[in-house]
Amino acid sequence: MSDLPRKAVTRTAKLAALPLGFAGRATWGLGKRIVGESAELVGRELQQRTAEQLFKVLGELKGGAMKFGQALSVFESALPEEIAGPYRAALTKLQEAAPPMPTRTVHTVLRERLGEDWPSLFREFEDKPSAAASIGQVHRAVWHDGREVAVKVQYPGAGEALLSDLNQLSRFARLLGPLIPGMDIKPLIAELRDRVSEELDYGLEAQAQRAHAQEFANDPDVVVPAVVHQSDQVLVSEWIDGVPLSEVIADGTRAQRDRAGQLLARFLFSGPARTGLLHADPHPGNFRLLPGDSDDDWRLGVLDFGTVDRLPGGLPTPIGHSLRMTLEGRADAVYELLCAEGFVKDSMELDPDAVLDYLLPIIEPARIEAFTFTRGWMRGQAARVADPRSPAYQLGKRLNLPPSYLLIHRVTLSTIGVLCQLGSTVRLRGELEEWLPGFLPDLAEAEESAAEA
Repeated sequence: MSDLPRKAVTRTAKLAALPLGFAGRATWGLGKRIVGESAELVGRELQQRTAEQLFKVLGELKGGAMKFGQALSVFESALPEEIAGPYRAALTKLQEAAPPMPTRTVHTVLRERLGEDWPSLFREFEDKPSAAASIGQVHRAVWHDGREVAVKVQYPGAGEALLSDLNQLSRFARLLGPLIPGMDIKPLIAELRDRVSEELDYGLEAQAQRAHAQEFANDPDVVVPAVVHQSDQVLVSEWIDGVPLSEVIADGTRAQRDRAGQLLARFLFSGPARTGLLHADPHPGNFRLLPGDSDDDWRLGVLDFGTVDRLPGGLPTPIGHSLRMTLEGRADAVYELLCAEGFVKDSMELDPDAVLDYLLPIIEPARIEAFTFTRGWMRGQAARVADPRSPAYQLGKRLNLPPSYLLIHRVTLSTIGVLCQLGSTVRLRGELEEWLPGFLPDLAEAEESAAEA
């Protein structure tokens, strides 16, 4: 592959080929059925061909198209298995690999951003990238002081490519919707577009990474690599080894799956409480399991702080309050809080008991000491809220998601999706009690509840 395709006409043509390709393969499938092949066999072949084309186009374009693919990949556990199977391998590839930038382009960026004598900054530099993502790729190297480092180099023209791809994909949102039944694709694309400028700014990313690295230094559970050097389009961090979470999902041991899931949940809730920042890109490519002395001693390595939500007080206290009151069955109190926070618009009037019935299945993992996340459970939840005939679907349409909660909501759903991919048994309630503001009642609330009883 040559340089990142940036001309609008080229990228538009490639993206336009996606829905056209879906339609063409459907026609091909109909033809095969006419000549006698079974619908099941043809369906599987259709899905496999669609997955292959999806990866080929999104992976080659990188930019916003690949970021869209990564965002979709964490939701594959919500797909019916007969659809999820053919897509799983193709979408997982997007989390760990993509066609690389040519070496000459990498050297050009390094020369422009680090100076003509950039090679003197490194004792060694591997031209072949070790990983590729939506806006840049990573090279393994040895810094001049002997530290092993990861050098993230941004694709030239990545900003224009991101915006162009996401604008184009938003036009195809309705056609792409069947990839994840029940999910409204357009808001997902809109939110990704809103985050483009932040993710392109390696200065902001370095700032967020430094805050996490400082807070989690010597932490027994979480490892965040230190920032070594940062400039426009180049970010150098300490290298960390480990098993990519995508490999744990594919063939990890039970101990690895459970440990990874527990640490992922711990990082999701402890990060905002400790740093005032929420890591907002929880796809498996951004996490590693680092081995310890035994199977239950793995640590979680966290990468890529390009997208964060800034929460100076940690996660909003109303989340903890509403979750606890839902578990306690306090329908009226939950409804009152949801109205106050804007989840129920002033013009809307809902039945508090119906709202409670809607929420309880979703928060099932917090009701018991340890919960096993599975693809089957995720598919059940997705089907419940996506079936137009169900009361949950009708009520969900009438609820509102305030802008301040949008990213928190997506990160939480994405993390749950990864836990279901892992099939982890997680002690989630303990993490909520320790890290989620408002989940445990304060003294005044306890006294009030006792008085009511």
